[in-house]
Amino acid sequence: MIELPPKIDKKTLVNALLKGIDPNIMPVVDKVNADYEYWDKAKYKKLPEGFTPQMLWANVKASRLRSMIPVWNKYSINLCVTSQMQRLCHEFDMKFGSFWEVEGDTQSSEKKYYLSSSLMEEAIYSSKMEGASTTRIVAKDMLRKKKSPQNKSQQMIVNNYNTIQYIVEHKDEPLTEELLLTIHRLMTVKTLDNPEDAGRFRTNDKVVVADMVEGDIIYTPPSFQEIPEFVESLCDFFNNDNPRTFIHPIIRGIIVHFMLAFMHPFVDGNGRTARALFYWYMLKEGYKLTEYMSISRVIAKSKSNYEKAFRYVENDGNDMGYFVAYNLGALEISFQQLRDYIQRKQREKSAANSFMMAGNINQRQALVLQRLKEEPETIFTVKDVQEQFSVSSMTARKDLSDLVKQGYMTEIALNKVTRGYIKVQEGVNDRI
Repeated sequence: MIELPPKIDKKTLVNALLKGIDPNIMPVVDKVNADYEYWDKAKYKKLPEGFTPQMLWANVKASRLRSMIPVWNKYSINLCVTSQMQRLCHEFDMKFGSFWEVEGDTQSSEKKYYLSSSLMEEAIYSSKMEGASTTRIVAKDMLRKKKSPQNKSQQMIVNNYNTIQYIVEHKDEPLTEELLLTIHRLMTVKTLDNPEDAGRFRTNDKVVVADMVEGDIIYTPPSFQEIPEFVESLCDFFNNDNPRTFIHPIIRGIIVHFMLAFMHPFVDGNGRTARALFYWYMLKEGYKLTEYMSISRVIAKSKSNYEKAFRYVENDGNDMGYFVAYNLGALEISFQQLRDYIQRKQREKSAANSFMMAGNINQRQALVLQRLKEEPETIFTVKDVQEQFSVSSMTARKDLSDLVKQGYMTEIALNKVTRGYIKVQEGVNDRI
C-alpha cells in the first residue's frame, strides 16, 4: 500500500500561506514541485538544518494551494498547474506545430507509413495494458494483412485499432452520450464476458479496481446512479471551447482521461476508452501530431507509475497534479521516440539511396532492399509493399517482380494464393 502523507501542522501551513515559503527551504520545495513528487519521495530530500520532512511537506502543500484551481467540484478534484507543467505545454505547442517542417522534406507517402505504424503501436500497447497477450510482431502482421483475430488478445488489439481510426474520422464532432457508447462498443466488442456490456453503462456497483497480483481492492468508483450526471459533465467539459477558467488544452485532455477512469462507467474497458478520449481530445484541439505518437507504449512500459499517479491523487485530497505531471512526462517521452524513429527512418532512406545508384531502382525498391539488408529473413508480399508505400497492388507487384528479374529477390509460394518475396540465398547472385 502507498503510504499516506503526514497530517500537516496547521501553524506551519498558515505561516507559509500568509508569509510565503521560508527562503531556506524554497529550493527544495521547487525541486519537489518540478516533478510533482508525492510524500514517498519528498520525505527523503536533503533538508537545511532545522527542517523536518513534515515541515517540508507543509510548505510543499502551501505552495500548491496557492495555485490550486477547481477542476471537478462534484468530487472536490483540484489541480495546481506548476511552472514545469506550463513549460512542457509551451514546448509541445512549439514542437507539435512545426515538427514536420523542422524535419525537412518528408513526403506524404512516408507520413502515411509513419501514421500507420504509430496507430498500430498505440492499439497494441493500449490493449496490452489491459491484459492482451501477444507479440508485437504477430500483432503488427495481423493488422497489416487484415487477418481475422484468433483469440481475445488479438481481438482487443483489432478493436483498439478500429476505434482509433473511427476517432480520426469523427474527431471534429462533439462528444455525446451516443458517441461515448459507440467508442466503448468498438473498443470492447467480442472481448467481454457478457457481450451485451459492450457499449452499455454499468447498472450496479459491483465494479472495483483491484491489484492484479495481490487482489486487494485499491479503488471503488462512485455509484452507477451518478453516471448520467457524470456523462453530462464530461460532454460539457469536452465540448466547451470557452471555459470560464482557462486550462491548457493538453492538460484538459488529461483531465478528460482522468474523469472517465475515475467514474469507471463501464463494466470493463474503462482504461482503453479513457485513453481513446484523450487521443480524440488532442486531435479535436488541433494537435495533429498525436496521430503519429504512441503514448500508450510509454504508459505501458511505466504502468506501475501510471497506476501510482491515480493512487496519489486519491491519497492526497484529490490533487490531480500527480496525474497531470505523469501524463505530460509520458507525452514528452512519446514525442522524443517519434523524433528518434523518424530520424532513424531518414537515415535508412539515405542508406537506401546507394541502391538507386546501381540504376533501374526506384526509391520504394531501394527501401525494400535496405530492409532486406538489415533484416535478411524478411518476407515481403504485394500487400506489404502496397500498404507501406500507399501504392496500388499493380505498382507493388511490379516493384517486387522487377527486383526478382534483377536478381535481388526470389519469389516463393506462401500458400495456394499468396506469393512471397525474399532475399536471394547467399552465394546465389547475392547482391544485397
